[in-house]
Amino acid sequence: MLRSMYSGISGMKNFQTKLDVIGNNIANVNTFGFKKGRVTFKDTMNQTISGASAATQNKGGKNPMQVGLGSTIASIDMIDTQSSLQTTGRALDLAISGDGYFVVKQGQAQMYTRAGNFYLDDNGTLVTGDGLKVQSYNKIGQLEDITVNVNALLPAKVTTELEMKGNLPKDAKGASELLQQFKVVDNDGIEHVLDMTISPDTANGGAASGNWKISFIDKSLPLDPNYKPVEIKVPSNGIENVNLSINKNGVATPFTVKLPLQGLTIEGGSMDANVYPDGNTQGALESFNIGSTGEINGVFSNGLVLTLGQLALAKFSNPSGLTKAANNTFQESVNSGTANINVAGEGRGSIAAGALEMSNVDLSEEFTEMITAQRGFQANTRIITTSDEILQELVNLKR
Repeated sequence: MLRSMYSGISGMKNFQTKLDVIGNNIANVNTFGFKKGRVTFKDTMNQTISGASAATQNKGGKNPMQVGLGSTIASIDMIDTQSSLQTTGRALDLAISGDGYFVVKQGQAQMYTRAGNFYLDDNGTLVTGDGLKVQSYNKIGQLEDITVNVNALLPAKVTTELEMKGNLPKDAKGASELLQQFKVVDNDGIEHVLDMTISPDTANGGAASGNWKISFIDKSLPLDPNYKPVEIKVPSNGIENVNLSINKNGVATPFTVKLPLQGLTIEGGSMDANVYPDGNTQGALESFNIGSTGEINGVFSNGLVLTLGQLALAKFSNPSGLTKAANNTFQESVNSGTANINVAGEGRGSIAAGALEMSNVDLSEEFTEMITAQRGFQANTRIITTSDEILQELVNLKR
């Protein structure tokens, strides 16, 4: 049988595979996060008719004579290039600009995806459209589910510290200056507004010596003539215990807090010292947003903004070596490398909220490849029909 017939058969099979890949690319032209495929060919075995010979003194060298026996598939590559981002405005639509994959789990099975059209289930867990749980990367480097409980209540926390930060000038002239109003929360979760006034302690050398007086006054109470300001020395590594008076049902009530002073400096002529109290009133989750590094920030009715989790991103040495696992997900393979998981920005891309990554399929390129594959297939069929005609002539030699 003629070798050309089998070469034509191998070519037809290869172009059929190429058309299959092109068809899959075109079918997924609007699939979020889809990465297109590409087929490459290589020649297969060659039949050697005569080998090469080296040059001699009397005669030049001779090249080998070989007849190829067709082609075969060299590779079916996944083209892992960044595609354009489509703005959706939906808070839970996320796109990765740069390297990385979202990490999702089904039970203990860990998968990866570039499609960021996420949802909240009935438990407030962030999931994909197929229910795979999106993973966050916590502070100790572990993966965990992300839960956004829209009915969450943040409990009240009593104020225990009034941390001082900033700078006090060396050349203050002794005039008192009202610096800040601040809020403290008592044991009942009730908020109280106090005024802080700070001035140089002239009796002990004043600002030049780093000695200052701080008054904490609740103006809803009558002025206490026996009130003594807190005397501090700057710089200091100490923590003062401060006795405040707060108004509880019209009665001056003692309230003791700590006053850390490590954050205070005394330099130059600027004055930007402030007090930062801890504690908070009860608050309900009002909204949430997702930042460029994947942090999910919950905004509470008491004014606090807390991080509810931070999305994990996985990076691979050879992302083209990942195995497609359907439903817009990928799995590790022996040639992809182990997933290097961290957060966005740590050698990975940034996260764009309110956007989705489009498919990287280019229709003009796919239709061009379709034409070349079709013509290649037709050419190989001509090889088979021509070989058949030659065989027919051979049969017809015997009448």
